[in-house]
Amino acid sequence: MDPKGEYVDHDAPLSNSTLKQKTAKGMLWGGLNNSVQLLLNLGFGIFLARILDDKDYGMVGMLTIFNMIAISLQESGFTMALINRPKIIHREYNAVFWFSVLMGFVSYLILFFCAPFIADFYHQPQLVGLSRLLFLGLIVSSTGIAHNAVLMKKLMVRQRSISQICGLAISGTVGIFLALNGMTYWGIAIQSVLYITITNGFYWYFSPWNPTFHFDLRPLLHFLPFSVKLLVTKLLTEFNHDIVSVILGRLFNPASVGSFTQAVKWNHMGLGIIDGMVVNVAQPVLKEVDNDDIRQKRVFRKMQRFIAFLSFPALFGLSLVAYEVIVIAITDKWILSAQILQILAIWGAFAPLMHLYTHLIISRGKSGIFMWSSIAQGVVEIVGMLLLYPYGLMAMVYYFAGVNIFWMFVWRFFAGREIHLSLWEALSDLVPFFAIAAGVMIGTHFVTLGIDNIYLRLVTKILMGAVLYMGIVYLVGAQIMREAIVQLKQWINRK
Repeated sequence: MDPKGEYVDHDAPLSNSTLKQKTAKGMLWGGLNNSVQLLLNLGFGIFLARILDDKDYGMVGMLTIFNMIAISLQESGFTMALINRPKIIHREYNAVFWFSVLMGFVSYLILFFCAPFIADFYHQPQLVGLSRLLFLGLIVSSTGIAHNAVLMKKLMVRQRSISQICGLAISGTVGIFLALNGMTYWGIAIQSVLYITITNGFYWYFSPWNPTFHFDLRPLLHFLPFSVKLLVTKLLTEFNHDIVSVILGRLFNPASVGSFTQAVKWNHMGLGIIDGMVVNVAQPVLKEVDNDDIRQKRVFRKMQRFIAFLSFPALFGLSLVAYEVIVIAITDKWILSAQILQILAIWGAFAPLMHLYTHLIISRGKSGIFMWSSIAQGVVEIVGMLLLYPYGLMAMVYYFAGVNIFWMFVWRFFAGREIHLSLWEALSDLVPFFAIAAGVMIGTHFVTLGIDNIYLRLVTKILMGAVLYMGIVYLVGAQIMREAIVQLKQWINRK
């Protein structure tokens, strides 16, 4: 507490050993959280996809861009601004809380009255009522933004994990009940709002900070130069990621949106474990060591190698088994999703690395670079996809994935410049894992071509790919693999 009795968030710099322990613990809990969420999403997703069809998912998918843009507005980059600030007082957290709540209500009112226009744009009258229900989640989510920032800043990964897992488990169970009772896309919307409500409720429970009834937005002025750039970037990023759904919904039909949305969902499940580790710890850890360039570079390279070690085999493997997984899990009525997933999973292998680079850039206070690079990427994506529309959905998906993979190297350039990490150093960290994973998956594909039984082919691909990759990595003596095993053993022993 400060002399005025205000909550002060100010921690002393962490030693190398303490930071290493907190980073390892955060990444392990992040991995555990996303593993459990993966299993829950897998179970609920398979069940729901067998009951519902691509149009049901497409109806909700067409509203995603409006939902995500509104969420970005109410957050306005203040989460990262709070994490980046070494000392936070109660008034600053409180200002972020009330601003977010205000924006949540304003966003909902605007979208409530815009619902008829959204429905007219997509030529789907049912979207009026559906959007007004789905967008209720904006009001609820606005109340948890400041609390989530507190948990992230303090590396309370376990508490965030429990919150998200409980939200997913309860909302998923309700979603299945609603689907069985014929609620179709209405059930998906209710499930989404319920997930947000439960998760944010747990954020409130675990957070050591709570708001007071004092409406004062002046403390936000300190954050604006940094947060405004993050807001613009977040808006563009969300728009870029959801523009495919908008184009498909406007120019094709809900079924096309549904197939794309289903593929995106499976891709996110695939990269969720790795990406969750990065999101949970990268920003606060890199900020913790930003006053020591040598130390930050060492921490960054270790995180980069660890991500490459996991991400390339996991997502290349998902691309390898996409057809078998989709057909077995949710039947061949989703075959188009399988084709899209094969492409998106290749991009997904690079996504966690891209997120690591952007977190480094933000931790160095370079939100301007983050903003302008995102703007350039967005322009390239949108113009290219509009030009490719006459060539069909798959051409647009290939282009979308290709641009995102290419832009990872753009982000690497800016990140490398910040910590004097050369291209050669980055490639020496990444290429070995990329080459081993790609070679193993390509070889596995050709070896299993002659297996007609889809179940046997799936099992053979998984086992062969995993054994060959881990065996080769072990034989070449990758240091990051040994360190990961040691940290995992220590974490288990402490439990």
